[in-house]
Amino acid sequence: MYAIVEIAGHQYKVQKDQRIYVNRLEGEAGAKVSFDRVLLTDDNGKVEVGAPVIEGVAVKATILEHLKADKVIIFKKKRRKGYKVKNGHRQAITSIQIEGIGKGTAKKAAPKKAEAKTEEAATEKKAAAKKPAAKKTTAKKADSAKAEAKPAAKKPAAKKPAAKKPAAKKADDKKSEE
Repeated sequence: MYAIVEIAGHQYKVQKDQRIYVNRLEGEAGAKVSFDRVLLTDDNGKVEVGAPVIEGVAVKATILEHLKADKVIIFKKKRRKGYKVKNGHRQAITSIQIEGIGKGTAKKAAPKKAEAKTEEAATEKKAAAKKPAAKKTTAKKADSAKAEAKPAAKKPAAKKPAAKKPAAKKADDKKSEE
């Protein structure tokens, strides 16, 4: 029997007693963990596919140790510019041992949350039904205020063109130059 399970954002094909390395998980070494995002199970040819997950099926595992993966080198270079940068890092990972795959951790808390959500939705609908009535009265007041403000607004007066110099002055200027 094997399963495809989503662990820490990645999908893994797991079997019982398999040891795998996953992204860092919270918890101490020796702690038991359970993953309920099972996407597919295969039990001796009987395949069950989730949409998107299979409800009631979980993968149980034990954290063996926390460690770092091999070093990854990042090298950047720009030709003919004299630019070279070398960096690297070691990803934090967790080693886990798969204890078993099977039914057992059905989500019993989900119906309670659903009931609470439906109750909250009902109270929100009641509150929403009351609020629009109040908004309508304020909208009428705003419309009447706009209607009153429109006739009071006046257009600015047109600007008068600048006065031209009289022709006599031009003639006087020519005489003074001589």
